[in-house]
Amino acid sequence: QVQLVESGGGLVQAGGSLRLSCAASGTIFTIRVMGWYRQAPGKQRELVATVSDGGSTNYADSVKGRFTISRDNAKNTVYLQMNSLKPEDTAVYYCKIILEVLNRLNDYWGQGTQVTVSS
Repeated sequence: QVQLVESGGGLVQAGGSLRLSCAASGTIFTIRVMGWYRQAPGKQRELVATVSDGGSTNYADSVKGRFTISRDNAKNTVYLQMNSLKPEDTAVYYCKIILEVLNRLNDYWGQGTQVTVSS
């Protein structure tokens, strides 16, 4: 069993910053990919950023240059530093990890944390 606990969401004014954290616990072998996704009201869930176990990162075009993803493998934790926030960044942000267990990849999702950016 794997649990993901997210924290760091909240209300911030446009131009402000927030840092999201997601800690994984439970029966964890190898975390191949850690990432953040978001879902705004009435929209589909979309990728924000991912980081692989090798350190490679991938960002949505809309957040490049403003958001930074990082991971602490010793703590099984992924972070998302969000700077220069815009009202259009308002969404529920979800953490996702991809675990490799016995050569199989399994996805796990967090419960989500609300980020609201006021104009």
